[in-house]
Amino acid sequence: MRSLTKVMAVSAIAAMALAGCGRSDSGSGSGSSGSGGSDKFPKDALIGVSLPQKTSENWVLAENLFKTDLAAAGFKADVQFANGGVTEQQNQIQSMVTKGAKVIVVGAIDGSQLGTQVKAAKDSGATVIAYDRLLKNTDAVDYYVAYDNFKVGVLQGNALLDGMKKKKANGPYNIELFAGSPDDANAQVFFDGAMSVLKPKIDDGTLKVVSGQTSFNQVVTQGWKAENAQKRMDTLLSANYTSTAIDGVLSPNDTLARAIITSVKAAGKPVPIVTGQDSEVESVKSIMAGEQYSTINKDTRNLVKATIEMIQAIQKGDQPKINDTKSYNNGVKVVPAELLPPLIVTKDNAKEAYANDPTLSKITG
Repeated sequence: MRSLTKVMAVSAIAAMALAGCGRSDSGSGSGSSGSGGSDKFPKDALIGVSLPQKTSENWVLAENLFKTDLAAAGFKADVQFANGGVTEQQNQIQSMVTKGAKVIVVGAIDGSQLGTQVKAAKDSGATVIAYDRLLKNTDAVDYYVAYDNFKVGVLQGNALLDGMKKKKANGPYNIELFAGSPDDANAQVFFDGAMSVLKPKIDDGTLKVVSGQTSFNQVVTQGWKAENAQKRMDTLLSANYTSTAIDGVLSPNDTLARAIITSVKAAGKPVPIVTGQDSEVESVKSIMAGEQYSTINKDTRNLVKATIEMIQAIQKGDQPKINDTKSYNNGVKVVPAELLPPLIVTKDNAKEAYANDPTLSKITG
């Protein structure tokens, strides 16, 4: 996806230039090629926030933060989860448009199925912000706020290699690959970032994917569901590792990592190096206990804060902070983005990484 993004970005940026849209250089911290930020609106306006299913602790935290922090900033907040699926999220966004929301923040279940609703939002004069997951195949999205998801994958790939080297200095290493849900725009980005690190090692024989399953479509986990990951890991182990050791597993998040570890334990095998993401409480406990090897710290508090700061800038008629205008092509346009830096966390740096987290600092000591 990353390489395709770079190719598509050339024509998209050229088209934006012909349309007279301004553009800042990556890392400039200001300027935007989005259409939001041109009109002021009342400080107590309604802000809609449409979130996906509650598949991780971070989404629940985001809900609470958006409610409290938008209210503290003086806005009216309409924050909803779409636990019923894509149709429910479509209806929620349309309802926010009808209520007159001035900004609609969307954490998409499936970023390719909300085009009609976000177009209605744009037509109503609202600004549309994609939160954490990119809205795809539509020009009706103004901004994207997220952690650098490609870098997340790079960090996971490097962590997998580092962890295996600590246990066994030299390869080859037997590994398996897992990816997230194919309807989540981030899943391919995570996978591509990791494979930018791992594929050269697969090609030179340092890594061996014993199952032979190396493409994104072969390794996806529908719905990010733990039971789907555990079932696939059970199958991989019984088919490929009855008499072969498994050294590492690329897992895209903590929920799946724990499911993979459960499967390995049930098979009576030593726990391999397993990566993760999201800094979930149970996974941080697992890391401190020496089981799961790594996670990624993407502090939801900082992501919500960046989103609300963007909303405040738009409310004042200012251009919000943007630090990337080239990486995230949604198939129609390059979406101006505010990307936050992710942090790899292992047992070695967990205490420092979570020093300011009121919950995780208690676990890491």
